[in-house]
Amino acid sequence: MEGLVKGLINVALGGEEEEAPQRRDSQSRDENVEQRSRSTWAQVVSDEPENEGFSRDRRHGHHREEEENNYGRNQWESTGSRPVRPQSASYQDDGYNRQNDERSKYNKQEEAESNDGWETVGKKPSRYQKIHTDHWNNYKCAPEEQTYASEVSYGNDMEPSREELADISKACSKLWELDLNRLEPGKDYEIDVGEGKKVYDRGDRAEGSLFSWVNEDIFRRPTFSRFCSLLDNYNPHQGQKENVTSQEKQEQAAFIEEISRTAPFKYLYNYLVAKGIVSPGYEEFKRMMTNFWFDLYSRGGTYGSSSAFEHVFVGEIKQQGEQEVSGFHNWLQFYLEEAKGRVDYQGYIFPRRRGQIPDSESQLLTIQFEWNGVLKSVSSTLIGVSPEFEMALYTLCFFVGGEDNNIELGPYPVNVKCYRCGNKLGSAFPIAEC
Repeated sequence: MEGLVKGLINVALGGEEEEAPQRRDSQSRDENVEQRSRSTWAQVVSDEPENEGFSRDRRHGHHREEEENNYGRNQWESTGSRPVRPQSASYQDDGYNRQNDERSKYNKQEEAESNDGWETVGKKPSRYQKIHTDHWNNYKCAPEEQTYASEVSYGNDMEPSREELADISKACSKLWELDLNRLEPGKDYEIDVGEGKKVYDRGDRAEGSLFSWVNEDIFRRPTFSRFCSLLDNYNPHQGQKENVTSQEKQEQAAFIEEISRTAPFKYLYNYLVAKGIVSPGYEEFKRMMTNFWFDLYSRGGTYGSSSAFEHVFVGEIKQQGEQEVSGFHNWLQFYLEEAKGRVDYQGYIFPRRRGQIPDSESQLLTIQFEWNGVLKSVSSTLIGVSPEFEMALYTLCFFVGGEDNNIELGPYPVNVKCYRCGNKLGSAFPIAEC
């Protein structure tokens, strides 16, 4: 009996001794993360490059992006007009549509369910956060009642040099330098990239959400908050005609007015004027940018069903054939939809080169996820950049560059893919090029 009692005591003590190293290891990992440089970029490259225009999933033999169907050069007439396509089939009242009403205006539905204007963030993550969004309603007031941030003033820093005018890569690098609103990993937000996977792997390799937390203060920055307030203005179903209200048009113009006061947009204007692409006159330039990003055009066979802003930043769901997500390349939209439980992050795509695995410091990710239960097999996103930077970057590449724009953003080589829809921007997104 005495031996049995001693044995039980030893087992109990052994269990306690096993837990202690785990706690020490966890603490050590946290300390290592804290000490890691917050400015390092992980070099992330898809095993199969994300080519929204022409790439195919080799295992499944189907197109991964709607641009493959809509933006192939052979499908455009010489006039640049879009070929006639059949109307997309009306979607059925399936499980997806029962969960999502026809217009994805999450503020109307979920703010009503929230507590005093607060939203509960995350269904999958282990941590929870709240985002206060009721101040976004101020952006719906009349134009004469709107208030904006002060104009930035950096003098010659916003004037393009001869070298920048001769080299789009140098110009884009300058935009990166001027992005004063760019966030800092570990300080303004934290991500958990989970595990890697191949493009054709349909398994979930992420136990939690991509975003562990984002500092709520960034949602009070004028350009960030105005950008986020636009995201609920769109129907996510590709081919469904958009009904843009006068208030939504005012929100669009107010957002352009806000970002026009920032350094990246002032540099963009000066660059396009110097190139002779736009005429001098900042007010006319702002109207041009409003039309460029928000004017509706045809996608999925229906006129007025899409826009550059909706596709690039909000995302759309194809209804023809097998459902899939197209566009959706903005990290803020990803974070907010993940916060609502609508996005299920499923892991990063393995880079081509070993030793370039992304981590919590990475600001360019190639990932896979589901949006409202519909797969996006491969997508690339810049993390933490400001709305004004992304819009200036893609606008510059559209007017000055081509379909492939091999540039540098800080220390990182990137190919900004840019597809045209006639004289409109069809899609734009970054691909890691290393």
